[in-house]
Amino acid sequence: MDVLWSPWRYAYITGGPTEKQGCVFCNILNNSASDEDNFILKRAEFNFVILNIYPYSTGHLMVIPYQHAGSLAALPKSTSDEMMDLVKTSEKALVETYSPDGLNLGLNLGKAAGAGVDGHIHMHALPRWVGDANFMTAIGQTRTIPETLPTSFEKLKVHF
Repeated sequence: MDVLWSPWRYAYITGGPTEKQGCVFCNILNNSASDEDNFILKRAEFNFVILNIYPYSTGHLMVIPYQHAGSLAALPKSTSDEMMDLVKTSEKALVETYSPDGLNLGLNLGKAAGAGVDGHIHMHALPRWVGDANFMTAIGQTRTIPETLPTSFEKLKVHF
């Protein structure tokens, strides 16, 4: 029998003590934990790059502006330009690290579009492999992530 182990999700599914009021991204930036403990891969001038702690696949990361804004149009050009530069760096890092068959890069603006954090824009970048969205996700509603977040962090950090 195979066992799927994902203890980092416990606080999320139970609404446990790590749940905070307000924007999760702003809370991360304002807490006292280290960048490594928060899985922040890079702090640039206007944006930061962080691993998604509830990943769809191994290496799933996000580029997030420091500015709390709900749309791309609300960002200054300097912020959106840097955001795209960091997405390009992320693309290269994911390809070099994981050799995926493809990548998903995207923004979800608003709850109706699938934004898990509504009101603070962020760009997802995640590697994909042929067959990774198999029956486990589609039928079992379970994702299998074969690598821990600290391992992903160590592998990707060198690219930023």
